[in-house]
Amino acid sequence: MKRKSITVTAFSVIAMLSLLLLESCNGKSGYFKLEGRLLHINRGELYVYSPEETTKGLDTIPIEGGRFTYEMPCDKDMTLVLVFPNLSEQPIFAASGEQVDIKADVTNLKEMEVEGTEANELMTEFRKQTAHMSPPDIAKEVETFIDKHPDSPVGVWLLRKYYVQSSNPDCPKATRLAARMLQLQDKNGYLKRLHRHLVSQQGAMQGSSIASFSARDIVAQRDVSARDVNRGVAVINVWASWNYEGLEMQRMLNRLKKQHGDRLSVLGICVDADPDECRRILHRDTIGWKNVCDGRMMETPLLQKIGLSDIPDNLILHDGRIVARGLNLTDMQNTLRRLIGGGS
Repeated sequence: MKRKSITVTAFSVIAMLSLLLLESCNGKSGYFKLEGRLLHINRGELYVYSPEETTKGLDTIPIEGGRFTYEMPCDKDMTLVLVFPNLSEQPIFAASGEQVDIKADVTNLKEMEVEGTEANELMTEFRKQTAHMSPPDIAKEVETFIDKHPDSPVGVWLLRKYYVQSSNPDCPKATRLAARMLQLQDKNGYLKRLHRHLVSQQGAMQGSSIASFSARDIVAQRDVSARDVNRGVAVINVWASWNYEGLEMQRMLNRLKKQHGDRLSVLGICVDADPDECRRILHRDTIGWKNVCDGRMMETPLLQKIGLSDIPDNLILHDGRIVARGLNLTDMQNTLRRLIGGGS
């Protein structure tokens, strides 16, 4: 009897140790853990946010000795975005109880290794496969990827990056690809919004007039309408306090606005949940143009009305006609300088 008791106790200890070992390898249930080793950087910071709004704002991850660790509550699958010191963004696909490991050379992030879940390994494979391709060729590979993996969150990220954020998006094809993924990802709220955006965007293509709208400026409590952007060169800019690229774009617009005055009109749409945080950023950065922030984040009716749904996102208008959309920082700056008439 004593021998049996010792055997049972030993078995219990082994089982407990096995569970602890499993937890240490895969992360704690209800949490997601990210660990990384970076070459050619000793100390610094990374930023992380969720384009799906599943996290609150922008988090900072310190780098010490070329290594970093980040852990967060996670009760469902979600997409995170890591922002590196050179402002390049890399998606990380998080899941409850999982740990993902990153190995990267910050001078060559296209060769970054991300291991830990099937989605992250699929993304690593796609990144390496397309590392030396042109954007049009990558877009073709995105279509092939979605046809093979319509149930993968990687396809949603790729669609956003290479179709929605393209300066000249193929909306009909992107809409079809989003609809295909929705058949197997019908609970993906971000994908649903993306699909709605693509449908509405087809009515706001390059060369068309912007839809009429009415909103309220968050600072001066003045009316905002399409009249504010229907003359000369104008920008409608979507931003958030937690999106680094969006803040950089807003600062660039502020410099151009101060340089060119009334020759450039700007309307901001802030998708923060807290309007007070929007006001704080506007005051801090001395932003003087009208901004809309109703606290409804990506569900604000104004975004749907004019066919915008990403962060950052933008429309460039000339005399009320859309001439470009979804530009990155450099392309927007060059486009605006050309339209306004030059300047440094």
